[in-house]
Amino acid sequence: MFLHKMAVLNLAALLIVSLIAISGQKHEGSAMKKEIFGTTPDGKTAYLYTLENHNGMKARITNYGGIVVSLFVPDKSGELDDIVLGYDSLSGYINNNSPYFGALIGRYGNRISRGKFTLNGKEYTLATNNGPNHLHGGLMGFNKVVWDVDEKPGRSLALTYFSKDGEEGYPGNLSVKVVYTITDKNELRIEYSATTDMPTVINLTHHSYFNLAGAGKGDILSHELMINANRFTPVDSTLIPTGESRNVKGSPFDFRKPQSVGERINDNDEQLRYGRGYDHNFVLNRGAKDLKLAARVFEKSTGRLMEVFTTEPGVQFYSGNFLDGTNIGKNGISYKHRYGLCLETQHFPDSPNKPQFPSTVLNPGKKYSSTTVYRFSAKK
Repeated sequence: MFLHKMAVLNLAALLIVSLIAISGQKHEGSAMKKEIFGTTPDGKTAYLYTLENHNGMKARITNYGGIVVSLFVPDKSGELDDIVLGYDSLSGYINNNSPYFGALIGRYGNRISRGKFTLNGKEYTLATNNGPNHLHGGLMGFNKVVWDVDEKPGRSLALTYFSKDGEEGYPGNLSVKVVYTITDKNELRIEYSATTDMPTVINLTHHSYFNLAGAGKGDILSHELMINANRFTPVDSTLIPTGESRNVKGSPFDFRKPQSVGERINDNDEQLRYGRGYDHNFVLNRGAKDLKLAARVFEKSTGRLMEVFTTEPGVQFYSGNFLDGTNIGKNGISYKHRYGLCLETQHFPDSPNKPQFPSTVLNPGKKYSSTTVYRFSAKK
């Protein structure tokens, strides 16, 4: 009888230990992992944070530039692979030749004509770092600063940055917060907010280069793309919008139904020649300011599907036209022509100089708020 009771007690203890172990495994994806990523030229330490959900989806994000270094999502067989282009070390991102891989972009994503805009009667001058124009916040945009981190445990990473009045030529002290979250719906959720003490312009976005076959595994020309837009904003030869909003019907820019990226990319079209492919803002079909479907991308060999939802009025589709093999990325892979595509949710390029476009002005007492969600699934 005594031995029988001991056996029962041992079995109960074993069961409790097993339940604790199972419980620990279940919540394994809730902890945030932190490690040193490197040191900036001015001596600041950059960290790499890993967020993981209960499905194994994992994002590795550094507080240098708010960069998404890696994003592991499952394919139709449940196999995980990294689907964003980037570098193995911090030094790759610090290199000025890095084409904004995975970066958090600001104060103003995309281009501003001639690096100038007028606000409340005063002209402001910005750096011209893209031919004659200003691009992605200038020489020292938000992609090249070390952000402060709220290191609370969980699957969200909160980054904050104080951009001083006059930084890169922009007016106003700007307090910015960006929160990355990995959800159990296999989403990368990005929430942006900001306040200012002077009237300024702001247009924050995210600049991952996606390849749903896996980072470095060929070009993205066979990816099937749908963009929820009836119109796009054509550009001049320097990629500044002309101010027109043009219907996509009958053009290579009609992605209202899924089309392979490469199907019309080499058509004899002036806009494609200007961008060397697609590098254009699409005017999203939307009503209210809540989250709406902006785009959908499907890669047949892996079955991976990415859906993009946003509160923004536009999305910049960039087909990696300026990648030329000189960027040696993760695992020593050379990122060649069109090895990744970007879907940058945004207000329109050059809005500060285009009053017919939705305003990007932020005034004191008001709060800038924007949300974008990249949702992943797989089709067998």
